[in-house]
Amino acid sequence: MATEAHGAEEGGLVFHPMDQFIVKPLFGNGDVGAFTITNVTLWMALTIVCIIALLVFGTSRRAIVPSRTQSIAEMIYGFVYKMVEDVTGKDGVKYFPYIMTLFMFILVSNFLGLLPMAFTTTSHIAVTGVLAMFVFLAVTILGFVKNGTGFLGLFWVSSAPLALRPILALIEVISYFVRPVSHSIRLAGNMMAGHAVIKVFAGFAAIAAISPLSIVAITAMYGLEILVSGIQAYVFAILTCVYLKDALHPSH
Repeated sequence: MATEAHGAEEGGLVFHPMDQFIVKPLFGNGDVGAFTITNVTLWMALTIVCIIALLVFGTSRRAIVPSRTQSIAEMIYGFVYKMVEDVTGKDGVKYFPYIMTLFMFILVSNFLGLLPMAFTTTSHIAVTGVLAMFVFLAVTILGFVKNGTGFLGLFWVSSAPLALRPILALIEVISYFVRPVSHSIRLAGNMMAGHAVIKVFAGFAAIAAISPLSIVAITAMYGLEILVSGIQAYVFAILTCVYLKDALHPSH
């Protein structure tokens, strides 16, 4: 979490690009507790509202000639369904609703965070870490439920020489438990870095001599962030599919 900068600097150009990630109470200025409604709460709620508006109300008519909203919803649905089917196989299609929910939540959160004065919830490891941990626990439990102790075959590389198998097994175990860390940090880090760079360029816009160059840089970074927002939602979803495939078919 970012913390507010204290102290006043005199003279020169002063800006704090990490202040945009501070979690604040939505009402009042007290401390943030376990049940405090914050700016994060607000933007997560707006994310859910947008998803419902797109996938539920936007497709309620189910017209033969779809509207723009219905076309977008159907395109996203088909894209994610094909991804799940291609990566996990027919066995994994039953888990499509969960992966679709993850994809939509991350995608809409990323795009809402690009709005002026918005808060990017996926820039916080507290949010992405919970999403990644749920995926990790879900696929691990599923792996043991579906395969029993056979799930441990995921860590035993039977195609490798016998002498190397214990070493490879140790590496596989370590990499497996690192999954939720890399899964969460990748998303949060990319979103935080892009927004911080945009804020830095925006700070330089106050200098008249370089403000045109700063505006060009902001525009370019904003376009890049739109692309990154979509890519990061896709990466999170497809890695979830890969982990799900390992749970369903653990043998190397």
